[in-house]
This record gives sequence, C-alpha cells and structure tokens, in this order.
Amino acid sequence: MDNRSEIESKIRSISKTLKQWAREYYELDAPTATDYEYDMLFRELKELEEQYPEFAFPDSPTKRVGGEPLEGFVKVAHNVPLMSLDDIFSKEEVFAFCRKVYEANGGPCDLVVEQKIDGLSVAATYIDGELRVGATRGDGEIGENITGNLKTVITLPLAFDPETSRGHVGRLVVRGEVFMPRRMFEKLNAACAGKGQNTFANPRNAAAGSLRQLDSRITASRRLDIFVFNLQEVTGVEIKTHSESLEFLKGLGFKISPNYRVCKSPDEVWEAIQDIGENRSGLSYDIDGAVIKADDLALRAQMGATDHAPRWAAAYKFPAEQKKTRLLDIAIQVGRTGVLTPLAILEPVRIAGSTVSKATLHNADYIRDKDIMIGDVVGLIKAGDVIPAITGPDAEQRDDGYPRRAFAMPEFCPICGSRVERDPGEAAARCIGIECPARIARSIEHYVSKDAMNIDGFGEQMVATLLDHGFIKTIPDIYDLYSKRDEILKLDRIGEKSFTKLIMAIERSKKNELYRLIYGLGIRNVGVKAARSLAYFYGNMEMIRNASAAEIASINDFGEITAQAVEDFFRDPQNLHTLNRLAELGINMEESERKRATRGALEGWSFVVTGTLPSLSRQQVHKLIEDNGGRTSDSVSGRTHFLVAGENAGSKLAKAQALGVTIITEEQLLALIESRKS
Repeated sequence: MDNRSEIESKIRSISKTLKQWAREYYELDAPTATDYEYDMLFRELKELEEQYPEFAFPDSPTKRVGGEPLEGFVKVAHNVPLMSLDDIFSKEEVFAFCRKVYEANGGPCDLVVEQKIDGLSVAATYIDGELRVGATRGDGEIGENITGNLKTVITLPLAFDPETSRGHVGRLVVRGEVFMPRRMFEKLNAACAGKGQNTFANPRNAAAGSLRQLDSRITASRRLDIFVFNLQEVTGVEIKTHSESLEFLKGLGFKISPNYRVCKSPDEVWEAIQDIGENRSGLSYDIDGAVIKADDLALRAQMGATDHAPRWAAAYKFPAEQKKTRLLDIAIQVGRTGVLTPLAILEPVRIAGSTVSKATLHNADYIRDKDIMIGDVVGLIKAGDVIPAITGPDAEQRDDGYPRRAFAMPEFCPICGSRVERDPGEAAARCIGIECPARIARSIEHYVSKDAMNIDGFGEQMVATLLDHGFIKTIPDIYDLYSKRDEILKLDRIGEKSFTKLIMAIERSKKNELYRLIYGLGIRNVGVKAARSLAYFYGNMEMIRNASAAEIASINDFGEITAQAVEDFFRDPQNLHTLNRLAELGINMEESERKRATRGALEGWSFVVTGTLPSLSRQQVHKLIEDNGGRTSDSVSGRTHFLVAGENAGSKLAKAQALGVTIITEEQLLALIESRKS
C-alpha cells in the first residue's frame, strides 16, 4: 500500500474500530470482538504507525498501553488549586448551605447536585486539544505528574478537536475522579489473593494504588475509569455556568458527572440527594455522598474559598446502612501465607443493595475484643458500602434462648492438619505445614526465589501453571519435572528451550549452599542472615533439625521467638516429610568444610558499613562480613565493633567517632580477614 492517503485512511479506520471495541469492553461490558481479534488489529495498527510515524495520531489506542517504568514522580504545580470540600450530614445543614449561597447571590439561584465519586482526584491539562499533563491532587497546590498512567484510562480523551462552535480551545484543564468499577475491584482482589498478595480494602484504595504505579503497564491492566466533574481552566471559550461547562466537556468527548441535576430550591436539592442515596446500591462504582455546588461561575468567584475548601460547594455524606443478623457459625479460611482467618457465617441479610451471608472477623483478638459469640445477633454494616463488617453483638438479645458458644482458634490447620502457631505480639495465627495445599503456591514461590534456591525461570506464572495442571503438588516435586517433560511441553507458552534451561537451573540448585535451603524452607522469622548463622553454627541439616530452641537461642542474633519457630518447624511431621524427600533427591544438606573454615575469621564482631567504598558495594561487603562469621547492622551503637567507612560517610562516621568505635577502610577489612584466617 503506497498511496499515503489510503494509509492514513486505513490507520484512522483501524483506530476507530479499536476505540469502539474498547468502549464496548470497558464501558458497556458487552464486547462484540474477541480478545484475539482486538490483539491482532491492535498489532496491525502498531506496525503501521511504526512504518508511518506521521500518522501516529495523539489519540491512537496504542498510546494507552503504558510505557517503561519510572524511577519516581515529578512534582506538578496546579494553577487553580484542587481543593477539598466541607462535609455536611443532615437536612438542616443542607438547607443552611443553600441559604448561604442565596445570601451571597442576593436571592435564589441554581444549585447543582452530583454524585460524589469515591476515587482519586486528578487534573488533566490539554493544549490545543492534546493531553499534555496529568497530575494527582496532592496537597491541592502541588501534585505528582502521572501523565503516562492517566493516558491508560480508557474513557479519558487523549485528544479532541479544539475547533468548536464556541471558538478555539487553547488551554483546557479539567478535574476528574479516577475510580475502579466494582467488578474490576473484585477481579483484582481475587487475583491478588490467588498470588498470596495483600488485597485492597476498597475500590478507592485500589484506584489510588493503581494510578500511582511507577510502571504504567500495571495501571493499564487495572481498567480504571474516570468522571470529569469540574472545568478548572479554559481559554478561547466563554462559559458562564457549571452545568453549561459539563455539557461543553461532554461534547468534547469527556465522561462527565453522571445524572447531575440543576435544582431551583432547597427542597429540590434535598430531593436530588435522597434520589442519589436510594439508587447508589445499584451503581457499578462507589460513591461516598453527594456534592452541592453553586451553578453560576461568577458567583463562585465572588464567594471564594477558605484555606482548604470553596465556600460555594459542600459534600453531603450518607450514613452507613446498618442491619442486624444472626451469627450462625465461624469458619476458618487458610490464606496463601498460611494465615488462618475467622469467617463469620451469617443468616443472610440484604444490605446496601446486596445479600450478605459472610463477613471476615479478622483474627481471634478481634473476636475477643468485640465479645462476639457464635449464636449472637450482631450488627452488620458495609464499610465504604462494599466490605461487610461486623460491628459487635447485641448484648440485649443474649437472653433470647438461642444457644451460644465462644470461639477458639484451632490448634491444627483445618486444611492439612499441621500445627497452628502464633508468635507473641502478633494477631495472626499461621499454619506451619510446608505442604499445606492452601499455601503450597507461596511455599514454592519462596523456595525457588533468588535469595533462596535461586531457580531461574521458575516465576509465579510457572508455579501457577504447573500447580494448576497437577505437575507439582509439593516442593520436592520440582526435582521430578524432567520425567514429565513431554506432557509439560504440550502446555501453552512453555517451549523446549526454556524448559531445558529450567531443568538445568533445578539441577544446579541441588548443589546450593546449605543456608539457601534453610531460607527456602520458609521458617517463620528466619531470613537470609539467620539462615547463614544456622548453617555455619551447626554445619548440617541433621544437627539443625535435632537442635532445641534453647540451644538455637544461644546463637548470635537469635532471640527466643525465632529459636522456637525453628524448633517448631522441625518438629512438624509434614515439614520433616518434605525435608526427607529433598535429601533423597540429592539436595545438599551439608555446610562445606571450606565455608566453615573461612567463616570464623570475623566471628564475634559486629560491623556497620557506610559511605562509598572503592571497589565493593555495601551489599558485597555485608556478604563478605557474614561469610566470615561477622554480624552486620544498619545503625551504629555501643555494641558496634567496627565501622567500615568509605567516601561521604556522613552521620554514621560522626556517631562512631563519638562512641569510640574502631573505624577501618575496605582495604583494612580485607587485610583483617586474611590475618584472622592464617
């Protein structure tokens, strides 16, 4: 295709089709094209734009996929502050606000009532119709530049035609609320839970976390949405009212505040607020109230603002809906990290637009502190209108004859039968079974990680794929994957070359140092440093598994809690089963004699490393010290024996001098190690 007008026409046609498909998928939830069809057409557009960059238009769908990760966000100053709103909570306060606006106007005037979207406030700046800067609200005066992330929000125009019937739009700044639809929030939390990651408390937190990702490709995957609710600045066009500005923005392609209403009296304002409250449960997104605004822009300028909020607007907050229901039982869920979470089984009750039959009870302390008993009538709310939460028991109904019993956290995991442990000072109770089906994915991911057995190519996706297809069920199964080679190579996205590299990495891991295996077992509170200490002190796995907590506590940097965690781990039959299988498979269980001989050079001494050293990084120096039996710390104290100082040592050097700590160079450290070995 050589005719450039035909090329331009084709690019515009593909772009239009992709935009329509994206709208059907993201906004209407009614896709007419398959993911494959979209991906193939998207690839064609990208290839055409690369070949003919003059036709890579600013509003192309290829601009929404996200770019390379950033190191941090640049600060952006807002020409017009993005202020917060004063809250009101009653009909009387609503009427009082209306009277205040009327008084400033010298008589009745139009007021606009809108939904208060529960998301993250942003400003988007357009120059001659092209999106140039996207920024968070920040403190209202200074925000963060999130342009790359904001471009991934499918409903925000990347560009618009600046030539309008009202005139040429030169500079345009709009304020909007970025939010995550409820169905996307549920999918995201399910995915996080499946990977053993922390879930988000509510859609607002999820939207905020997604929009502030340094990698905009992650933001793009979260399917965020936006409602534009205010015109901050505009040049080249005259607009007199807020409602007029919303319709103008809608004409430019912006998704504006939904179902806003222009009201002529306080009664109409209250009616509009009540309508929003009654219909909020049926929305596909969260709102946390209603906003009342003066419509006339000149009146807004006249009324001005306080230090933090405009005088011409207020936010009405809805009271949380509360219901009572019976707590029928308390079940136990076991998460991917082994944490046991009590789950309330409730007599189903409809609240905030949905029927609720379950709610988390967090942990045993929460149940005790709230004095909750199985069989109680309990109060139930939806925190943020989304997350069911139990507020506590109705003590007055405890004499209703319904049988009640106290809750106790089980001593053994309901999934695998291993012992449940709870460290002093922690609220969480955990299953310690390394083979527990509920936590096996996380156990394997940790075992193969870089600081543990360092099996390259064995990432989260590979773990999930092999678990889903039944090729692995426990950690030792990793070392039997080659026997299933033919079946595994039939899976999508696993090629022969990558599988061969994986098998080679697995085989190499058998010869790893002992500390890597100890750390890879995932013993509670045992990090890399503690694993090194155990390996050096005992010399082999057999000695470690037979050691008592009292013996282990005598090792440098081991406290009673960690020592007990080690003993408990090696007393669990499930963990010993895994360890025995690993030994049978040829995994190294011994600390090499060379390592044991050299590690004692710095034994009994504590080091702090600071400044820029001539040839080694701080991490390398830390490893060198620990490999030779020394201890490292990040802060100087009276227990520090040596400060290894490089250039620009700073405050740590001054503190070491004040405390009389011996200060040495990198060269002197190396000489010290050599002299102690001889």
